[in-house]
Amino acid sequence: MMLCLLLMLPAFAFRDTGHQSLLLEDRGKPVYEYNYGMVLKPGFPAEMSRSGYLHPVYAPDGTLLTDDFNPDHAHHRGISWMWQVVKVDGQSYDLWTVKGIKSKFVKWIAREAKSSTARLEVENGWFVGDRKVVVEKANIVAHAVEGNRRRLDFELTFEAVSSPVEITGTPDGKKGFGGFCMRFAPRDGGKAETVITTENGKSEKDGVNEPHRWAAVSGTFQGKAAGARIDDSPSNPGYPNNGWLLRHGFGFLNPYFPGLNSYTIQPGKPLKLRYTVTLFTGAEVPK
Repeated sequence: MMLCLLLMLPAFAFRDTGHQSLLLEDRGKPVYEYNYGMVLKPGFPAEMSRSGYLHPVYAPDGTLLTDDFNPDHAHHRGISWMWQVVKVDGQSYDLWTVKGIKSKFVKWIAREAKSSTARLEVENGWFVGDRKVVVEKANIVAHAVEGNRRRLDFELTFEAVSSPVEITGTPDGKKGFGGFCMRFAPRDGGKAETVITTENGKSEKDGVNEPHRWAAVSGTFQGKAAGARIDDSPSNPGYPNNGWLLRHGFGFLNPYFPGLNSYTIQPGKPLKLRYTVTLFTGAEVPK
């Protein structure tokens, strides 16, 4: 009887939570929430409010995989994309820690829920005060679960509005991080029990500006083994030599673009970046 009821449920469905986020469900189970409103948790300064990212994000069995507003790095936020150095007309702003510039929701482009896929496309703007300096479009395709894994495909497009906008990874310590990233929920056992795997095998140490094709974090989340893998796309500029930030302690993956080299987003010439996130249940990292 229960199986029949599950089969009667629609595969994918979008639902507004009423709290400025859009929830994607698969047969009644949560997949992710896309935060289109300005999110701020109690106890944090108003200037840290932010929008345009995924949190919470769940493994196929419902295990929570992402974190937001963690006091150790409060600016980290689920699955997101931002840069610490954004230059407009000679002035520098920080989209990473939300200083002087914000990404804000503009409109929905598509919300398509089908039997095997769900596509969400949204337009955001990067705003300095009331001035929109970049048009951002995020196209996210969620796929049905196969075995113990689910794939999320991201296509991100950025186009300057009137003046060129320069983005650069952080110069602090010549680390260069910035761009697409994922902050993981706390793992049981913390750093010692967190596993980072790349195409080269298990990484015993953290990585800074190391080139990889893909990387994954796995561990036990509230008693359940799970994790996620990010694949850099061969279509991205700089592939396969883009650096990555890999962190065991707070659980973080970030394939850099453009790293320590600046990139100028031009009007009429959109920058496109593509990534695949594979959410999985169990300890085995998908190959």
